[in-house]
Amino acid sequence: MKQKISIISIMIISLIAVSCSKDYLNTSPTSSTGSKTIFKTTDEAKLAVNGLANLMSIQYLSTSGFNGEGTIKMYYGNYPGAHFTVNLSGWAPIINSDYFQNLDAIYDYYPWYYYNNIIGNANAIIINIDNASGPDSEKKYIKAQALSYRAYSFMMLSQLYCLRWSDSNNGASLGLVLRIDASDGDMKRSTLAETYKRIYDDLDEAIKLFTESQIHRDASLNYVIDIEAAYAIYARAAITRQDYPKAEEMAIKARNGYPLMNETEYKAGFANPNSEWIWSVWGSSDETLYYFSYFAYIAYNSSASAVRTFPKCISKELFDKIPDTDIRKSLFLNPADYTPSYNINTGQYSDASVVAAARAKGTDPSAAIYAYMQFKIKCNDQPGVGHMSIFRSSEMYLIEAEAKYFQNNISGAQNALIDLNKNSGRDNSYTCTKTGNELLNEIKTYRGIELWGEGFDWFDVKRWGDSMTRKSFAAGGSFISALAVSFGPQEKNKWTWFIPSREINYNKLAEQNNY
Repeated sequence: MKQKISIISIMIISLIAVSCSKDYLNTSPTSSTGSKTIFKTTDEAKLAVNGLANLMSIQYLSTSGFNGEGTIKMYYGNYPGAHFTVNLSGWAPIINSDYFQNLDAIYDYYPWYYYNNIIGNANAIIINIDNASGPDSEKKYIKAQALSYRAYSFMMLSQLYCLRWSDSNNGASLGLVLRIDASDGDMKRSTLAETYKRIYDDLDEAIKLFTESQIHRDASLNYVIDIEAAYAIYARAAITRQDYPKAEEMAIKARNGYPLMNETEYKAGFANPNSEWIWSVWGSSDETLYYFSYFAYIAYNSSASAVRTFPKCISKELFDKIPDTDIRKSLFLNPADYTPSYNINTGQYSDASVVAAARAKGTDPSAAIYAYMQFKIKCNDQPGVGHMSIFRSSEMYLIEAEAKYFQNNISGAQNALIDLNKNSGRDNSYTCTKTGNELLNEIKTYRGIELWGEGFDWFDVKRWGDSMTRKSFAAGGSFISALAVSFGPQEKNKWTWFIPSREINYNKLAEQNNY
């Protein structure tokens, strides 16, 4: 793993840092001698791809809290969602989605900067790899990886900065600035349809090259992106675009060879790849981000103050939907298991017996204990070391179920849910005979249960066009009053982040918000 450290200096210093005069993003690949030197051979280009993986797990913008992909999961997927609770009243503007139109805020800027950083580096690989010396099979595999990174980044940006597909007039609304070459000048925003076409084109080409290369990653290197990860990116992009035939096709392909984890694996802490992890972010003790990693913000056994003071919890509404026969219910503190009650304003427990029970599960000796706090995600080492999943085959079953539902394949959707929940051993009593809107709600419920804490919550509610509804403790929910808000899909700028001011000031052709 040491080569992962060294390539960062190669990629950032030699490849992109001095490549453009208007470099507010620092993401445009250079065509200078330095760039050509990096890609002289396929062995050197492999290090550049390794650098793309590392870009997903480093700190950014001289602000310790921004930590690559983990920040996207926590700040943009978990915190503002409907089923993720935490006693952070000071974060109300972020959690309540009040920053979408604050184009000068660093929270508006971060995803744009982060994903364009990956895109710029991927572009350099795509542009230069064909001229490298080395086997054609390696060049194809390297290019396929870079195309997959670029497609993933465009997909994530589109979910944040573009309208949901159902509001886009079939893709006619504004999309992204699609920088796919070495240019660093002004560029107009594409349409959303053009954005998705670029994502699809990149993935089609990547899949073709992966196949032609006949190279597959070593099973121990889950952070390396390969053909199943490309299928998974495709499946998630297609379900977001409401392209249900493509979503079904790609989800089935993505999960092939990645059997669902068993009960023991499910309860092991979600910090190490297992049979169903398709692609993940590397995390080890010798490359830790210390108190600023994803696990230092969420892992129930972390010693970080972000966890000790503010444990992360599932909403009461979602928890109550988990059957008692489901192993996933045991991954949260169930108030029904204890006679003493929690504080009705905050959810915190003070009773010694409840605290002791939580300590027995591995919480830090000084950690606060809250109703519905999670015991799903833990760290391997302190204060927050762990591998972070990006795609699991369970998500692919859920995409398959949703895609089949919208294609009126009701039995197929039901069977996908049964495969995920009953046949995996998650709930041996599970069955599904629901139809119509009840079946759709079942799919949504089990996405929430299965993928809780992994950064999907807000993204799912947005793409479905559902309302955000959070109930306070007083109203029978589990959100503190400052976060117990409700708003519809057409409010809050239709849940669409503004293109940040630094892009608008830099790029005179970029059309500013709204749509």
